[in-house]
Parts: sequence; C-alpha cells; structure tokens
Amino acid sequence: MSQLFTTPLGRDSTASEVIEGVDLSGRRAIVTGAGAGIGVETARALAAGGAEVTLAVRRPEAGEQVAADLRKATGNDAIHVARLDVADLESVRALTARWQGPLHILINNAGIMMPPALERGIGGHEQQFATNYLGHFALTLGLHRALAEGDGARLVSVSSSGHLFSPVVFDDIDFRFRPYDALLAYGQSKTAAILLAVEAQRRWSGDGITANSLHPGAIATNLQRHTGGLRTPEPYRKTIEQGAATTVFLAASPLVEGVGGRYFEDVNEAPRVRTRPTQLGVPGVAPYALDPANAERLWELASDIVR
Repeated sequence: MSQLFTTPLGRDSTASEVIEGVDLSGRRAIVTGAGAGIGVETARALAAGGAEVTLAVRRPEAGEQVAADLRKATGNDAIHVARLDVADLESVRALTARWQGPLHILINNAGIMMPPALERGIGGHEQQFATNYLGHFALTLGLHRALAEGDGARLVSVSSSGHLFSPVVFDDIDFRFRPYDALLAYGQSKTAAILLAVEAQRRWSGDGITANSLHPGAIATNLQRHTGGLRTPEPYRKTIEQGAATTVFLAASPLVEGVGGRYFEDVNEAPRVRTRPTQLGVPGVAPYALDPANAERLWELASDIVR
C-alpha cells in the first residue's frame, strides 16, 4: 500500500487558510448543495480564490440570496446559481445539458441524512443511496466531457465517517429484504460516494481528472434535521469554516496535485482501519470503501440505472 499523503494542515485548519495564496483565476467550479452549511463556505473560499463558481441548489430563489452575499463578501461577481435536485435525474440532466465549456472543479457536496422511514427515489432505489450517490454519479458522468476539457480538473466527493457503518450491500442495496435501518442506509450511501471517486480516478486519470473523497468532520448543519441535531460532543465538533477545509484543499490546493483515488479527513489522507474506531475523533477509512473491485462493480451498476 502506498504511503499516506500528509500535509502541514490539520483538523483546526479553515477553508480560508487552505485557499490563502491559491490563484483560481480562470477556473470554473460547481458546488452542489451550496445553498447552506459547508456548501456555502466551500463556494465562498473558491470564489475568494478567484474561481467562477456555480451554486447548484434545489431552490434557486434562496440560492440567489446566497450568491449575492458571497459576491459582496468576496468581491467576486462571477458567482452563479443553477437549479439542481440530485434526487431527480431530469434535473441532473437539465443541468448537464445546459453546461457549456470546460469545468475545472466539481464538488459533489449535497446530501440527506437518515430519514427515519424508508423512502424511495431514483428508479425506486432507497432514497439516501439515490440522492447521495446515484444523482451525483449521473451528474459526474454527464459532466465528464467538461471535466476532461478542464486541463487538470478536480472531482471531490463529500463522504462521511458514517461510511464505517456499512459497505455497499450489493445483494440488497434497497432494503427489500433487510429491515430498513436509517444509519446503515446512510453509511452505505457514503461508502458509495468514496467508491465513486476511486473508480473515476481509475477511469479518467488519463483525461487529466483527479478524484478524491473526504469526511468533512462533525459540523452542526441542517443535514442533521432527521437526527434531532448533532450528537457529537463539543470537543469533537468543527465549525463550518473548519468543515469546508478538506473539501477546498482537495479542490484547489497545489499540494495535492496529481494525488487521486484517496480518502481524506482533517486535511490529510486517512489511514485504513480494519474495524470501526470506538473512540471519537480517530480517523479511518474502511478497506471496502477503497476496494477497486467494489468501485468498478458499483460504477457498472449505476451506469445501467441512470441510462
């Protein structure tokens, strides 16, 4: 196994610190779920670096207010809003059809977490898998040509330490045989998000595309609306500015140039673990989430679904 990629940054680093001194002039970025939470801070940091940023959001009216605030905060007028609901393939296809020209940074950030009852989304698939993975897979696939035109494009897949609760259960992804468990379904969807980056790196590195995934940390956002709020004790929490740091690092930092197919947290590559850590704050990625065979199998499965 290759040596872990380490940086001088850490869990307390912020997106502003990561982007300092980085010039993104002429680079174009899409951030999904950029209407709230770490998506907004991610977009702000990229815009502060000079990138042209598109906020891909479900509610464009609210997104326009966010964009206006970001233009004022960063002095960058090249902040746009596009409607995108990653739970709706027609919405995904509409965005990819409208996109013109190269894309240099794609950040798959939007997501849902642990709806208490079983819901079904794209193609009748379990809703967290459909939203957190399938929608982003379709978006990524639809923007492949634009990323290939980007001359060193970065694909960033926002996952979670929640992936440690479940691999992708290929024999029953949609809980048609197992009783629905919100945490296991969430974990499975976040494992899938990592596998997306693994296989994109394998398939597309020849196009100059680098793909990585990450855990942003425990941050109190609207994501936890189904769980009664963030349960992580205060000492292990991050601010939104700290939570966006690893995403921005993978999207923009020259330090990680050419490094792909890996999983990061706290702005460093996470070590592989053989069992789920019992202590909070211990970094780690499950081997099943980086397994090339799993990544290829899931890509082929998803390709058939989104066709």
